[in-house]
Amino acid sequence: GTGAIKYVICNGDEGDPGAFMDRMLMESFPFRIIEGLTIAAYAVGASEGYFYIRAEYPLAVQRIRDAIRQCEARGYLGENVMGSGFSFRLHIMEGAGAFVCGEETALIASIEGHRGMPRRRPPYPAEQGLWNAPTLVNNVETLAVVPWIVRHGPAEFASLGTAASKGTKVFALAGKIRRGGLIEVPMGVTIRQIVEEIGGGIKPDPHTGEPRHFKAVQIGGPSGGCVPASLADTPVDYEALTSVGAIMGSGGLVVLDETDCMVDMARYFLSFTQDQSCGKCTYCRVGTRRMLDVLERICEGKGALNDLAALEELAQQSIFPKPRQLLP
Repeated sequence: GTGAIKYVICNGDEGDPGAFMDRMLMESFPFRIIEGLTIAAYAVGASEGYFYIRAEYPLAVQRIRDAIRQCEARGYLGENVMGSGFSFRLHIMEGAGAFVCGEETALIASIEGHRGMPRRRPPYPAEQGLWNAPTLVNNVETLAVVPWIVRHGPAEFASLGTAASKGTKVFALAGKIRRGGLIEVPMGVTIRQIVEEIGGGIKPDPHTGEPRHFKAVQIGGPSGGCVPASLADTPVDYEALTSVGAIMGSGGLVVLDETDCMVDMARYFLSFTQDQSCGKCTYCRVGTRRMLDVLERICEGKGALNDLAALEELAQQSIFPKPRQLLP
């Protein structure tokens, strides 16, 4: 758009259980993210930017705030940045704990002071976003890598990863793993390599020291999926994960061993999505409630065979029904 004012937003609303990549980046490399956001603003001609950070990350909020203050004091932010004629102001908005505000249109509504509800796209934020002005929304990890790409060139970045998923990805390794924490790997590395080589394998039994075995990895947050050990050689890239029924999502990897019950996992993530559903669509609002009822019944040992069929059917229901043949 050619509107007078444009905005850039850094999405730091990381709500997935088991994901802490953005938190670490904001706490440890605030200047890198600010630099990426400033470059993005310069590229699209935006004069104002927002950091949307979840309030549960007080240290991240504090460090970004301090970093913005230092940048303003040195003339890297504010009026006439470094004498370039380009002006850029940054603000911080703290999220109030709604998982749905990680979705860009809900996040924009939240900044505007409305209830964080997603809206249909188009129009996309790039045309009509914050206060109906053209808005660029990117996540913390994307913005943090921009200065590196500008410094080393796009060919250097594209030389990492796979043909379709280029570069690297940051993952949060959590769960039954010897070495948890943050990892940055080239796209296309396999789940087995991440669990065994980087994570050092599965933690032994804490009481007896008996070895335990890799069972599955939960990937892509509550809307993601579990990839069983039998598919451990799946490469971690967008296409391969989608083909096995998971998604890359934000990049949380929760490693499970044989003591973890898959039904309990499904119930946990479903209770999370049920709790955090914005309730706008009936299928999600009512459907996740029904699915949770079924799973709780199964967990209490009162499951019936047709429960599985019911879960399958509910899971496939969506807001886009299959076209029906209308009667003549």
